[in-house]
Amino acid sequence: MKHIDEYRDAKIARALLAALERKVTRPWVLMEICGGQTHTLMRYGIDTLIPSQIELVHGPGCPVCVTPLEVVEKAIQIASQPDVIFVSYGDMLRVPGSATDLLRVKASGGDVRIAYSPMEAVKIARANPQRRVVFFGIGFETTAPANAMAVMQAKREGLRNFSMLVSHVLVPPAIRLLLESPANRVQGFIAPGHVCTVMGYWEYEALSRQYRVPIVVGGFEPVDLIEAIGMLVAQLEEGRAEAENQYVRSVTLVGNRVAQKVLLEVFEVTDRKWRGIGAIPQSGFRLRPEFAEYDAEKIFGLADTVVEEPAECISAQVLQGLKKPVDCPAFGVRCTPENPLGAPMVSSEGACAAYYQYRRDTVKSS
Repeated sequence: MKHIDEYRDAKIARALLAALERKVTRPWVLMEICGGQTHTLMRYGIDTLIPSQIELVHGPGCPVCVTPLEVVEKAIQIASQPDVIFVSYGDMLRVPGSATDLLRVKASGGDVRIAYSPMEAVKIARANPQRRVVFFGIGFETTAPANAMAVMQAKREGLRNFSMLVSHVLVPPAIRLLLESPANRVQGFIAPGHVCTVMGYWEYEALSRQYRVPIVVGGFEPVDLIEAIGMLVAQLEEGRAEAENQYVRSVTLVGNRVAQKVLLEVFEVTDRKWRGIGAIPQSGFRLRPEFAEYDAEKIFGLADTVVEEPAECISAQVLQGLKKPVDCPAFGVRCTPENPLGAPMVSSEGACAAYYQYRRDTVKSS
């Protein structure tokens, strides 16, 4: 693998930008799916360096942002119980529910802990047999194999006090939904590199063919993204629509077969609701019936409820590339990382958080 500095080399970036300038002859709207890519684009000002004919919009690739409000409410209910140790990635603690969040539950005495791996939750369950330990299993295909391994390990050890609140979602069905929307403006996609490292990009080939849209798997460094944009523009200018791979140092067509095998042993595909978007058929994972004893929703008997999003929050339009965070009247005023109205302002991969950190000066004074 090449040194990371090569993917941040200003000379290489300038050469790619110059080549891109020569390619563009008309306006194009491109969407990066992954929130990590959004932050790189904003941090390095790539959106301001590319030709003005190219508009970048931001997709639903932030796992924290698309976790449904109803699932956040279930997490809060579980974490508030006195015999529970609730384990989660740190970003989820500040995602607002309808009345509170996990951080406030922790401040009020709930045993809410931050972990960097689901195996930490298994370790906690092993060390606390008298307590019920619940891991908040969110994310895209990237994190699903590790979560599957945690469930498999708990079953192997017979840990009956461990369970998982699952809210996994899949990228290709979301792209399909966006492409079928009458409001869609996107003409080319930068597919998420981490997801494709696990799953490969063969599914994107079918999407490209069906919808006649270019899709390029992209990495996360500045040179990666400028090159991916150039590959998309080349296809669009030439009238091609193919799935291509810019992120060749990490991604193959078929992906990581071992990780996929573990994932599909524990999870099965199901319909999922996405925060701000709604239900998308066959767009998520749930635990298979043989692992039902580790399903926190079943263990705690949590009924499905409908919770309304804050009326002022436009995260739904942001996640679909219809608006930018700075289009929101509440941005940076009534919605900040300290007091967020929606998840995209909280997450380290959220578009609103990226704009708050790197683009606050673009907000028009009222």
